[in-house]
Amino acid sequence: MKVLYVFRSLAVWGGIERILVEKMNYLSQVYGYDVYMLTSDQGNHPIPYHLDDNVHFEDLNIRFHQQYQYSFFRRLWVARTLKRKYEKCLSERICQIKPDIIICTTADHIDSLGKLKGSIPLVVESHSICIRTIEDGHCWLRRKWHRYHYMKALSEVDVLVALTEGDAVEWRKVHPHVVVIPNLLHLNDGAVSTLGNKRVIWVGRFDYQKRPMQMIRIWEKIYPLHPDWQLDIYGEGEQRQELENKARSLGMNIVIHQPTEDIFECYRESSILVSTSLFEPFGLVIPEAMSCGLPVVAYDCPYGPASLILDGENGFLIKCGNMKAFANKVSLLMDNLKLRKKMGSAGALTSKNYDSGRIMPLWIDLFAQLLNR
Repeated sequence: MKVLYVFRSLAVWGGIERILVEKMNYLSQVYGYDVYMLTSDQGNHPIPYHLDDNVHFEDLNIRFHQQYQYSFFRRLWVARTLKRKYEKCLSERICQIKPDIIICTTADHIDSLGKLKGSIPLVVESHSICIRTIEDGHCWLRRKWHRYHYMKALSEVDVLVALTEGDAVEWRKVHPHVVVIPNLLHLNDGAVSTLGNKRVIWVGRFDYQKRPMQMIRIWEKIYPLHPDWQLDIYGEGEQRQELENKARSLGMNIVIHQPTEDIFECYRESSILVSTSLFEPFGLVIPEAMSCGLPVVAYDCPYGPASLILDGENGFLIKCGNMKAFANKVSLLMDNLKLRKKMGSAGALTSKNYDSGRIMPLWIDLFAQLLNR
């Protein structure tokens, strides 16, 4: 079986990048598939996660980001030129590889793949929620234009894979073939946290979706009552400098960390995970932290947290934007080691549902159905 993945790049410490690498490694190592990855914008950037030597990786060196250095009309011409170059290179590689299945994400060039794939089944993984994908752009005219072209491209997709049932309900309104396959996880295989360290952990990109600054505002409510606790924030992104400046000015035991390969050790040294996302297609860090025995406090945003957290059992779900309620639940866990252990144990059991041995067979079944069709 030849499986071709198409993605923009594997250059950043991100959830999508980590999941794609884990899946490609698993298909290659466990099932012996011939796995290929074509990127458009990798350049000279190293891959931050370990990619199996048997996975064929190639960057087409299109560098779509070049267009943004130009003014509007010049940018349109450069974008068109780069897209033509991309489609030419992509077409050549598809003809050479002759994959049985092609897989891309909602963010990648579905329109180009739809034109070039021929009779090869095309699978799209939704790593964003439906409404955010389809209604892209702040200007109504841009949104209308984007929706029209995206829906046209989506008509060439054989199957769309959503990460949660909540998101699948929305996707089924615009596509006839939607299945739910959650993200697989590389779960903790060591000891769990003792939950005795007075440390709260937040993990994610420093951007508008993950909202790390929201967590700092919540921490301002928590810290006066628990000055002996520390907030550790791990990640990278456009808001780093703003976060560092804010943490420094407050002086409230807030530490901003670089991303790390050994995030599980960081979970094990912590006692509570917090998540402040505006939306989450899945919420990778939640079950990862649960596998280390941590209770979780998260905003009940669309759609991931509610599919992972049973409110009051393995964590707490908070109405989006209610910082006071969020702070109260974190404080409740800080004050009650017994409750932390009870919820942490329940979370560890929940995380086992997302082990690769349970998730990857769902992909194998999907491949078989597509090829038989």
